[in-house]
Amino acid sequence: MSSQTAQQGFTLMELLIVIAIVGILSAITIPSYQHYLRRARFTEVIMATTPYKMAVALALQEGDPIAELACGIDNIPAAPAATKNLAQLDIQQGVITATATTAAGGYTYVLTPDAVGSQWAVSGTCLDAGICKD
Repeated sequence: MSSQTAQQGFTLMELLIVIAIVGILSAITIPSYQHYLRRARFTEVIMATTPYKMAVALALQEGDPIAELACGIDNIPAAPAATKNLAQLDIQQGVITATATTAAGGYTYVLTPDAVGSQWAVSGTCLDAGICKD
């Protein structure tokens, strides 16, 4: 009496279908994940501008001329050192420009105050990329 055992396993077609599904899911999720990472890293750039916004607003409310507002002048702190995500932060005539490193996308974040520093206009390459909001 001979008995045959049935072989168990996946067929080549089943494996190809699984590989195709994984490839399609990867093609969709990887760009979304990369965009999410850039936004998360760019948050450090946005947060770095906060003390400078407050200092510029205070200087404007005290009547300092906007043309004289820069890093390290009056009560505005000196420019911070570069970090993993912040390449540079500069203030010229009250306008704050923060630049991200390539790891954070290399985008710029520009804040322009109104005459009294109560409203800030946001511009820069981060808007076009959808990394920051105005």
